[in-house]
Amino acid sequence: MTAGADLIAEIEELGRRLGRAKASINRRFIGQDRVVDLTLTALLCGGHGLLVGLPGLGKTMLVDTLSTVMGLGSSRIQFTPDLMPADILGSEVLETAADGARSFRFIEGPIFCQLLMADEINRASPRTQSALLQAMQEREVTIAGQHRPLGRPFHVLATQNPIEQEGTYPLPEAQLDRFLLQIDVDYPDRATERDILIATTGTEMAEAEPVFTADDLIAAQTTVRRMPVGEKVVDLILDLVRACRPGEPEAGAAVSGSVAWGPGPRAAQALMLGVRARALLDGRLAPSPEDVLALARPVLSHRMALSFAARARGESLADLIDAVARDVSRGEAAA
Repeated sequence: MTAGADLIAEIEELGRRLGRAKASINRRFIGQDRVVDLTLTALLCGGHGLLVGLPGLGKTMLVDTLSTVMGLGSSRIQFTPDLMPADILGSEVLETAADGARSFRFIEGPIFCQLLMADEINRASPRTQSALLQAMQEREVTIAGQHRPLGRPFHVLATQNPIEQEGTYPLPEAQLDRFLLQIDVDYPDRATERDILIATTGTEMAEAEPVFTADDLIAAQTTVRRMPVGEKVVDLILDLVRACRPGEPEAGAAVSGSVAWGPGPRAAQALMLGVRARALLDGRLAPSPEDVLALARPVLSHRMALSFAARARGESLADLIDAVARDVSRGEAAA
């Protein structure tokens, strides 16, 4: 077999396993295919996801189910205003042996896992939120001057309530940028809600089955990075990201007049990885321009901010991103 044929076989087999994983997840997390696809996209890209939605929409159940299906050791942290960095990272304690000798022993915090659920992450103080910055970017933490590597793989899936702002601390831009995707979890439609009622109010709950192991996920992440991306898709990614930055030549009047700050290079990196994972989940061997447009909102919405004047005018960041994506797409088609 040639190298190209080997890669095609790997992608096809991985696509089949991902199909089984999605089916296992959907037995418990019913009818939210888009949310499941985006969450799996974040994991396949080796990144983190920010789940934004109202209470009671199944975000915690989704993360718990993912840990089972993907074979990952998980921890959960309920963020509260009194949570301290040591509650996340761990700390050194002084122990006294039977002979009276004293020594320090490090007790690992819940961050030493493979899949961390940070529940209501914006309820913790900025000091505590910052404890995740190094962990999310460098997959290690520094405690008492020692670098301690985290689990491999390591992913953070954080939840955030979009409407309740009392007693919360908005995530700083640097931390938002570390999330590969913002995943909006909406209300289910009527048919889906009916299925949820029937499935969750009986005497038995559906159980998810393991499909992957941690090593399988690491191998899948390598396969995603090996998938080819066409020049047209690369150019569309660059055009889209640069068109969302006020002050760039590619930015239109709407962006220049409404956007306070735009996405950085991490947004383009997230799109380059995300379109490959989306193609894989859809059973395709390479991404298309449609994948870029589908991921525009999840990748860009937490990496941009409207100006005060634009918010006063009642403008929507999601609508602006959609409009820019359409304009960029039409420009690529015309070219």
